[in-house]
Amino acid sequence: LSGIGLGAMGATVAGQRAVLDPRGWHTPPLTRPSPSAAASGHAPVAVTLGVQVMDARKPGAVVVGLHVPGPAQQAGLVRGDVLLNFGTTRIDTAADLVRAVARARPGREVKLTVRHRSGGYRQLTVVPAVVT
Repeated sequence: LSGIGLGAMGATVAGQRAVLDPRGWHTPPLTRPSPSAAASGHAPVAVTLGVQVMDARKPGAVVVGLHVPGPAQQAGLVRGDVLLNFGTTRIDTAADLVRAVARARPGREVKLTVRHRSGGYRQLTVVPAVVT
């Protein structure tokens, strides 16, 4: 199984390129310098949805945990939902979601296509947040 957490503490990956600490396997937070931070010398910005996901049996990333409060929880995601699209980006694996969130602009709405555990599909709007 491959699992990824996109939360306040950054990305948590069970598997490749991760380090083990007392909390489990962890990778550094997803960060990218904002133009103003780079110019001013401030810390880079990490983008978060506040959700923990893992690869689904089919294409998509299944939600296995939510940070409360957090952007994903406020958007209406629940455990068992499968994320299929993040904006215009198709999500086939949990790693696809990590890359899509890393490219997102904090504070700007993004449409999610979600398959609910009941089998129905729905569209949600999430606003990625920042962690500094």
